[in-house]
Formats: sequence, C-alpha cells, structure tokens
Amino acid sequence: MSARPFRVLGIQQIAIGGPDKKRLSKLWVEMLGLEVTGNFVSERENVDEDICAMGTGPFKVEVDLMQPLDPEKKPAVHTTPLNHVGLWIDDLPKAVEWLTAQGVRFAPGGIRKGAAGFDICFLHPKGNEEFPIGGEGVLVELVQAPPEVVAAFSGLNMA
Repeated sequence: MSARPFRVLGIQQIAIGGPDKKRLSKLWVEMLGLEVTGNFVSERENVDEDICAMGTGPFKVEVDLMQPLDPEKKPAVHTTPLNHVGLWIDDLPKAVEWLTAQGVRFAPGGIRKGAAGFDICFLHPKGNEEFPIGGEGVLVELVQAPPEVVAAFSGLNMA
C-alpha cells in the first residue's frame, strides 16, 4: 500500500435525520443552543436540512438537522438517525484517487459542491465486489478543508 497522500484534519459535521426537523431542532437548537446558520433543500438528495453550528473558527462543527422532502423516496435521510459523519480532508482529490485505488467504494455523484459550499463526496456505507471497503453501515462524507482550516491544523502532530 502506498503512503497516504492526505490527512483527515477533524470532524467537519454530523448529520442527523428524522421525519420532522422541528423535533430535532427542539433538542439541538432550543435545548443545546446550537445556532441555525442556513438551510439547504435538494430534490435530488431528497432533503430539507437546517444547517447548525457549534464552536468557532477552524474548530467549528456543523450539525445538519435533516428531514426528507418525500418520506417515500430515496435517499431516505430520516431512516438512519445519525445519517453521516463529515471529515475535513486537506486534499480531497488526492484522497479520492488514493482511496479508490485502495478499494474504497464511493457513493454515486463524485466530488461536488455540498450544502455548506465546500467540495464533498461520500464513501458508500457498504463495500461491494469491485470496491470491498465501505463505511461498515456508516455514510462518511469527505469535505475539502478551506485553507484556514488546513493552516490551523498544520503543526499539530496528527497521524
């Protein structure tokens, strides 16, 4: 296996799905005090999400509260309460290229602009015959870290 040409810098986001994001908001916004910083709606991804935040600067973590636009369609963002975990990546294209060569399966869609404006892609929750490495039941979002996040993590001793 060749040397990994990228670093995971930290958690960029967690996404929590439910049938009604108002109920999610009751806990995360009203009770825990997270700030709603935006909203994202996508028919293609069957999602209506409130984008919330905790922390500041490069250590800010996004918490997405998601409900489906149509509960009968896929992707079913509400059927897995912890829908996905997002990881800051210092070089997303290199990460995708290297991980693919190692047999990691990616979800359809490739690298694209995500709800928060960063380039993203998803590791599929399940491997298959061609790409046997998956998220073992967890959808993992890789997120291109902006320069200020990369800079904040440079100098930290990270594997």
